[in-house]
Amino acid sequence: MRIARFRHEGRIRSGVVEDEVVRPFETDIRTVIEVGDIPELQAPVPLERVRLLAPLQPASLRDFVAFEEHVEGVRRSIDGSGGVPEAWYDAPTFYFTNPHRIYGPGDEVPFPARSVNRDYELEVAAIAGPGGSIFGYTILNDWSARDLQKREMQVNLGPAKGKDFASSLGPWIVTADELDPCKRDGFLELWCTAEVNGTEIGRDLLGNMGWTFETMIAYAARDSRIVAGDVFGSGTVGNGGCLAELWGRNGRQDPPPLRAGDVVTLTVEGIGSLTNTVVTGPDTEDLPPVRRRDPARARAERQH
Repeated sequence: MRIARFRHEGRIRSGVVEDEVVRPFETDIRTVIEVGDIPELQAPVPLERVRLLAPLQPASLRDFVAFEEHVEGVRRSIDGSGGVPEAWYDAPTFYFTNPHRIYGPGDEVPFPARSVNRDYELEVAAIAGPGGSIFGYTILNDWSARDLQKREMQVNLGPAKGKDFASSLGPWIVTADELDPCKRDGFLELWCTAEVNGTEIGRDLLGNMGWTFETMIAYAARDSRIVAGDVFGSGTVGNGGCLAELWGRNGRQDPPPLRAGDVVTLTVEGIGSLTNTVVTGPDTEDLPPVRRRDPARARAERQH
């Protein structure tokens, strides 16, 4: 079952997508996820008459890094290191990104004006259901300003501003039962592709993840709390799942960074396609100069 969130005749609604129509329901999508049940469906509306939105505005979005090939290539691109850190093999690592900058299908995605090395990231996201179960899956584009990310991560924090300007979700949520037949040893065997301006850049199998979604969600819940509707990104697939991986492998920016006007389409077998156009956001003011510590003054103050 495909569950979409959309705008129709001035209202934001949710519904079930069937072929080329959507059948609305009155309950909001978060309640459906929490309860795990679809309410009564209403008369169908042609898909061509609605504007699809991000299927969910989550309370939290954790993004994992579950593909060795991606880690190896991006690490070389970002900090010049080779190989995969041993710590990667210990547990499924993730970071929190901004749940308040979620874009949907067809949206323009504004990159920071001062970022030059602009990148897409092809991922699948799982949506938690009741009790840590998986309600369904959608496509995630974890947009990245690689130049900002590279500077920030020199402080051993981040990616912060290299990431939190935008994430895209869509085009809808496919319920877990529909994709369960695609599992092999717990992994979803779905082909994922990335295109820029109609040219395929990357292609990989989602089943090449190092951990299953169930393992990653269980790890996220350890010593913590997750709730129905939380979103968990798979991490970027390998073999061109993002440009930075290819930059690291090729030793140069080939293919080139994204530019304003570029159209990025991510497609995942069994889920659908998510398309966005890159634009440049408004410029920002320079930061005031940092206040540097004066060691002599600090010593003097401690003596009083």
